[in-house]
Amino acid sequence: MSGPLRLVLFDVDGTLVDSQEGILGAMSAAFGAAGLAVPSREAVLGIVGLSLPLAMQRLAPEQPGAVHKRMEEAYRTAYFQQRETLGAVHSPLYPGVLEVLEKLHAVPEILMGVATGKSQRGLDALIEAHGLGRYFVTRQCADHHPSKPHPSMIEVALAETGVAPEAAVMVGDTAFDMEMAAAAGIAAVGVGWGYHRPEMLTGARRVIDRFEALPAALDEIWKDVTV
Repeated sequence: MSGPLRLVLFDVDGTLVDSQEGILGAMSAAFGAAGLAVPSREAVLGIVGLSLPLAMQRLAPEQPGAVHKRMEEAYRTAYFQQRETLGAVHSPLYPGVLEVLEKLHAVPEILMGVATGKSQRGLDALIEAHGLGRYFVTRQCADHHPSKPHPSMIEVALAETGVAPEAAVMVGDTAFDMEMAAAAGIAAVGVGWGYHRPEMLTGARRVIDRFEALPAALDEIWKDVTV
């Protein structure tokens, strides 16, 4: 090993994969099951990254918990049916993702993981569909943590890998990712191609507009880290 361990944590939806059509379709099914008008595209994409229960509370705040539960189940059913039908096409990787993951994976001191609002079932299926399993040594998802921006996912990832906070970076497309990173005391890189506008990523140390720019952004963030 040529240096101290580093950790790069990735959000999934809107960062590694473009899953917006699947999310929008499943949300339409969820609201239809409750007999409610479907929110706007902007509103739905604005909650991507939150856990599903919190997302439903944000999108339908006037509805009781029992309705939210019914909507969650309808969403999961529709999303999984779409995924079973379409496979990897359901949530395609953004350009450059595989190449950059492979480049980072080739550096012995860099560990990678994911911190996502997806369920364990959804995350595992997506990783399998795209053959990403060998890249991620820690996988944190909504089933085992409070919703973003609570820092739990990052804190557990740091504990699992033994990496110091100053040597870790969160990469994501939403303000929730930036806020989670700040709450956990780590740096964040925002990506400009996801579901929140770049100007919303105010907590990011860097905002990149293509995945290939990530290694240089990491080098810049880590240039003075000595742990």
